[in-house]
Amino acid sequence: MKVKGTVFKYGDNVDTDVIIPARYLNITDMNKLAEHCMEDIDAQFSKKVQAGDIIVAGNNFGCGSSREHAPATIKASGVSCVIANSFARIFYRNSINIGLAIIECPEAAAAIRQGDQVSVDFAKGQIVDETTGAHFQAEPFPAFLQEIIDKGGLLNSIK
Repeated sequence: MKVKGTVFKYGDNVDTDVIIPARYLNITDMNKLAEHCMEDIDAQFSKKVQAGDIIVAGNNFGCGSSREHAPATIKASGVSCVIANSFARIFYRNSINIGLAIIECPEAAAAIRQGDQVSVDFAKGQIVDETTGAHFQAEPFPAFLQEIIDKGGLLNSIK
């Protein structure tokens, strides 16, 4: 799988309550929920994000509660992948389970800037900041995990 998009950049310890504030968890329509994605850290995110865009963040992205709502809301907002220095363990697994592409690459997370155009080749683990020309190498997922993401999540992959 390959993706390309504009970057929204955030720092360390972006928790699940920032990704989707708990006050909206009574909403069951994912498209409506996506309207509130990242609003406590970036009030304009849902108005600016376009299909294919990419989130880049620092350490421990997705820390906090174990709700699937956080990665599901990011995916519903149109984000094609999240690149981070590191992910909280439960967020990491929930992302795979719902089919949100994620990749850990400390060098890319540090160097890529807000608004840069970035492409990611997940099979090769290659990240290219097309704005600056910088290339980064991440560890690609094993084939079985990439297949789960490619099929849109764990439930789709076992159907």
